[in-house]
Amino acid sequence: MSAAEGPLVVGVDSSTQSTKVLVVDAATGRVVTSGQAPHTVSGGAGRESDPRQWWDALGAALHQCGEAAREAAAVSVAGQQHGLVTLDAQGDPVRPALLWNDVRSAPQARRLVAELGGAKTWAERTGSVPGASFTVTKWAWLAENEPEAARSVAAVRLPHDYLTERLTGQGTTDRGDASGTGWWASASGTYDEDILSGVGLDPALLPRVVRPGEVAGTVRDGHDLPFTRGTLVAPGTGDNAAAALGLGLRPGTPVLSLGTSGTVYAVSEHRPADPSGTVAGFADARGDWLPLACTLNCTLAVDRVAALLGRDREDVEPGGTVTLLPYLDGERTPNLPDASGLLHGLRHDTTAGQLLQAAYDGAVHSLLGALDLVLDQDADRTTPLLLIGGGARGTAWQQTVRRLSGRPVQVPRAGELVALGAAAQAAGLLTGEDPAAVARRWGTADGPVLEAGERDEATLTRISGVLSDAAPLLERGAETR
Repeated sequence: MSAAEGPLVVGVDSSTQSTKVLVVDAATGRVVTSGQAPHTVSGGAGRESDPRQWWDALGAALHQCGEAAREAAAVSVAGQQHGLVTLDAQGDPVRPALLWNDVRSAPQARRLVAELGGAKTWAERTGSVPGASFTVTKWAWLAENEPEAARSVAAVRLPHDYLTERLTGQGTTDRGDASGTGWWASASGTYDEDILSGVGLDPALLPRVVRPGEVAGTVRDGHDLPFTRGTLVAPGTGDNAAAALGLGLRPGTPVLSLGTSGTVYAVSEHRPADPSGTVAGFADARGDWLPLACTLNCTLAVDRVAALLGRDREDVEPGGTVTLLPYLDGERTPNLPDASGLLHGLRHDTTAGQLLQAAYDGAVHSLLGALDLVLDQDADRTTPLLLIGGGARGTAWQQTVRRLSGRPVQVPRAGELVALGAAAQAAGLLTGEDPAAVARRWGTADGPVLEAGERDEATLTRISGVLSDAAPLLERGAETR
């Protein structure tokens, strides 16, 4: 390992499927070493994980980094958003965490919106209209379906909060992740006590919201992680806010992230409040805002279609009239939590490659439909769309986004942008810099640009028409199970 030019920092990405760790030179952004360890997620009706396996995975990933992790001066944890982590008085999980893609709380989401003022009121108070992904709806589900478990809860955390607390011994969160709970008031930057009262949650059970740039704590004794005692711990944040830091985003630059879920977002200086619920009015990790739209079905759904067809994920073919809405896990954008996948327009001459391309088209259509709502009205529509996430390296994904968006598409060379964003946040603690400025200094968004082509309006119109016509069927999906 060559000598670093500056202090070393650790960025952690605790995602749905695994924990990734990068040890980064704070001066140059060079990744000195890395590690990764997997998680398991339950199947069946819900999507749950035992939070203790996140901690075990963090330890395993850090130990893969060797002595470099022990030399780190600061660490930051980014984590999957929305997950409900419930702890008892000893700090142990009361039950497995309910993850962001667990949609069992859809009935509670609908009831909460109706009972606590309607969609417009929710958007004005919290920035978002909560759907089944939001933490507040998961708490309502738990209180209704597992009341004994809810009564034994002594602390409520988000996934990144849980890991940060085990590092420092202090219950903290940040504004970016807190804004995805449904009980954080975006206008005041405080917990909304009326909403908490409405769902029967004591605010004393929630973590302190740490300010951007504030030290959340230091690494304590009593664990076997390869950190030196006293290592600074940054506030951390949610995964999308961390990726925005990792790209060094400036207001108006759109991002489309292709992972287990798909997201489209941009940094804004204006507090968002979309009463339609399409755009979540999240805060970013710096002090601005991160309006964002999210889909539940992205790369995993397309890969599942490829597997069913017995084809490689890149083996697509143009043409045909088939439409495939890949809502295999229900859907969040559009808000169809009980939906399943839908295939329309199948003909004798439809090929397997055209079916696979239709899955890509259906997944990207949902994201692009929210793009104009995410961007400020004065945003430059010719700015390249930054394409990130696991799918961003795939030619089929790149060409589908380029064809359906009609925009230039830039693919940053840097990988693991969530962990890099966390590392930039940790570096900012040491240098006093804005973490986004740190990432820009590191050149994380640099990469090739695919020139804009003519937008495929015919395909977009066809998919929109099928979605509109099939809406009643998709909305009653749960009744037919």
